[in-house]
Formats: sequence, C-alpha cells, structure tokens
Amino acid sequence: MESASRIPEKLFFRIGEVCDLIKVQPHVLRYWETEFPMLAPQKNRAGQRVYRRKDVEMVFRIRDLLYEEKFTIAGAKKRLLDESRGGSVRAKLGEALSADPPDTLSQQPDSPNPTPTDQSPPPQTRRVLRLIKSDLEDLLTRLNTDASINR
Repeated sequence: MESASRIPEKLFFRIGEVCDLIKVQPHVLRYWETEFPMLAPQKNRAGQRVYRRKDVEMVFRIRDLLYEEKFTIAGAKKRLLDESRGGSVRAKLGEALSADPPDTLSQQPDSPNPTPTDQSPPPQTRRVLRLIKSDLEDLLTRLNTDASINR
C-alpha cells in the first residue's frame, strides 16, 4: 500500500495533520466520519480528534475510493463493509500462516509426541496472535463508540 509509506511513524495524529497528508479540508474529514462508521477517531480530554495509524490508513482508503476510483459515498461505504466482512481476518491469518514454514519440532527417540525446540512461541504464532489482538482492539473500539452513541 503506497499510502502507508507516506504516513509518518507516529502514534497519534491531529485532524490538521491528517488533512495535510490526504489533501482535504477538515470539514470533509468530519463529514466522512459521519458517513463511514469504520472511521471513528478517539477524542482527547479537550474534545479534539486523535487519529491512530489505522484511522489514517482508513482515511487514505476512503479518499482513494472516492477520488481515485470515483465511488459514490454509498458505494465506498458498501465496498469498505464488504472488505471488512469478506474474511479479512481469515485472509490475514492465511497470509501469516503461509509466510513462515511450519513450526520446527524435534522428535525424541523415546517419545512418540514431538516437542518444541524452544519454549517461546514461533514467529508464525506471534504474528497470528498480534493480528488477533489488533482485530480485537478494533472491535472493542467499535463497541465503545457504538455504546457512547446509543446513550
């Protein structure tokens, strides 16, 4: 993704910084937040929007759908929902599992069961766990956002 390479290595971004990155006015970004439920930046104690890297990546994706691929708002929303439901977790897990060779197990002559060669999880397992953790954090953020809207 070429847009990801243009995002500075920071934890949080203010709305002005995001607008400078994607070349839109702040009112456009605030409007997108009302139209795209998957774009829900947190707000700090002062009430200012605080975008995380995944929020900025989503903004780039929305901008590309609307401006580059010429989708309507409804069409872009449908595409993003389809992408998020379309087995994204399964696709990520499949990529992670196929990226590394299977766990290296040593077979001891006396034991019929293989045992891991080291006690730490293999890189493949760590990668899958990081993906699951990220997806769970996203889900928790959405649930917290939905709960605050319904109050």
